[in-house]
Amino acid sequence: MTLEDLYRMLRSGHVQAQGVVDSLDLPLVVLDEDLRVTAANPAFLDAFRVERDETIGERLFALGNGQWNIPELRALMADVIPKAAAVIDYKVTHDFQGIGRRTMLVGARRMVHPGGHGKDVLVTFEDVTDRGRAEAEKDVLLAETRHRMRNLLSVVRALAGQTRTAGRTGEEYRDAFLGRLEALIRAQDASLSGGSAADLADLVGRTLEPVGAGRARVEPGPAVRLAAAQVLPLGLILHELATNALKHGALSVPEGIVRVAWDIPAQADGATLLLLDWREEGGPPVAPPTTRGFGTRLIEYSARTDLEGKAELRFELGGLHVQISVPLT
Repeated sequence: MTLEDLYRMLRSGHVQAQGVVDSLDLPLVVLDEDLRVTAANPAFLDAFRVERDETIGERLFALGNGQWNIPELRALMADVIPKAAAVIDYKVTHDFQGIGRRTMLVGARRMVHPGGHGKDVLVTFEDVTDRGRAEAEKDVLLAETRHRMRNLLSVVRALAGQTRTAGRTGEEYRDAFLGRLEALIRAQDASLSGGSAADLADLVGRTLEPVGAGRARVEPGPAVRLAAAQVLPLGLILHELATNALKHGALSVPEGIVRVAWDIPAQADGATLLLLDWREEGGPPVAPPTTRGFGTRLIEYSARTDLEGKAELRFELGGLHVQISVPLT
């Protein structure tokens, strides 16, 4: 049922307003001319985790923790009754009481009854948090695809240049280079699959194998089984760090090494938190960048949004040091 269908039913007078309100899955409330709630459907009470008696009789702008008390929304609502205006998809992003940070689209329209203008207002609320997150992730992945293609060509060139030629025949060089290239392809597949759970040690090893050339020192911590949703973002982060190390960091020079370790330290609140430590040594001098490139933004975004953790990048004198924290369930 669309909103137009709902307004038509309410105007027809063949059904009671409360019956229509209660039957819809879309959260909504009915307001009087003072913008006080006269009816709220179960979908609204469930969506915002509130009771009917703490909702009915309250003004819209006093609900929850003042989440709708927004000057622009107040101005728009002020025109709904006298001017028969409509509020269409007004976006509100807020830390809602009881449900956390969500993004809602608010719609409002005056309910016109037969023989009169009517002073009731129907207000709907649509939770689009997941939709916005999906669109943001899609944009990031599209940008990442272009970025990774450029990176991949740079990595292939670096692999060709760093594969030893001294004392080797052409065939031996070819086999060594193609072997590393195949390892790179496997790591790419592993980091982009994201379709099933994975062992952290296996993911780290497969990601670093083609670029580490024996100079990526993995110091395994406790066994960690990553959830399916964690495989892709963590694989992308590790691949980005490895690619950067090969192009600009410790792995760009023969004497440089990368150390990777992890632990699950006890937390005061009883939560389970994975701390993964990436440390580069023996590479070129490191200085904080003057601008934040896409790779840095990708690492921080993936850690914060996809892994619900954080990534701290420290450009220390001895080399890049990155600590990634990931909540585990």
